[in-house]
Amino acid sequence: MKTYLDIVKNILENGEEKADRTGTGTLAIAGSIFEHDMAKGFPLLTTKKMPFKVMASELEFFIKGLTDKQWLKDRNCHIWDEWCDPQKVPYAHDEETKKKMSEERDLGAIYGFQWRHFNAPYQNYNSDYSGQGIDQLKKVIESLKNNPNDRRMIVMAWNPCMIDKMALPPCHYGFQLTVINGRLNLLWNQRSVDTMLGLPFNISSYALLLHLLAKETGLKEGKLVGFLADVHIYTNHLDGVKEQLTRDPNLYPLPQIKTDKFTTIFDWQYTDTVLENYQSFPGIKFEIAV
Repeated sequence: MKTYLDIVKNILENGEEKADRTGTGTLAIAGSIFEHDMAKGFPLLTTKKMPFKVMASELEFFIKGLTDKQWLKDRNCHIWDEWCDPQKVPYAHDEETKKKMSEERDLGAIYGFQWRHFNAPYQNYNSDYSGQGIDQLKKVIESLKNNPNDRRMIVMAWNPCMIDKMALPPCHYGFQLTVINGRLNLLWNQRSVDTMLGLPFNISSYALLLHLLAKETGLKEGKLVGFLADVHIYTNHLDGVKEQLTRDPNLYPLPQIKTDKFTTIFDWQYTDTVLENYQSFPGIKFEIAV
């Protein structure tokens, strides 16, 4: 997608050096917008190969409100391997702590917990939270079905009362839904944007969520918009950045997704959605900054 690569080019040309929590170092800009019309295809990058099933399984994990890292590992999704609930293993950079963080399976009150049980007292990954907290996802779906003109359909992962109970404070911290002329639009907000490794996942994850919500409500898929704040490239990603920018984003058409097996988003499994006609350049290895 040219829209994504334009953001990358802007950082490379105009970004300024900035230190960061991980100690890696970044080039950063203040503010950018990503926009995509879902009618043009599913926004999965074609300038490097993307693991659709990994992203989709993480989204199912969020939708279900789960916090057990092992659930993801069992599905060969390793996005969260390096992190855990800081109440169980306080975050640090040394190798011994990193090992303990990797071995701890509880992620704490992260994204999906806030989507489905906002502000419920958090205990453990295997506790039963049925009926606890505010089920924000359920509420916005009810609004979409009963009052689609509502301008208050917002789901927040950012909960200041529980930041210290999360493996990571949410980077993409909230999303809003709006319906215009029968088309469902999803707009998300992101405080911190790892442009090369994280943003491609964020784009496709929210695009898949938009797709599922459209199926849930019978609406047409509309626009996907990301409001991005601290938009950065890690300095150890620069070689891969230059490689990716040599690749033609128009060489391969965007793929499509299809979810024939669907009753409700709450019963959806990531294997129910099929990626069709995906072609891309080879993958590029970007090291994760912990």
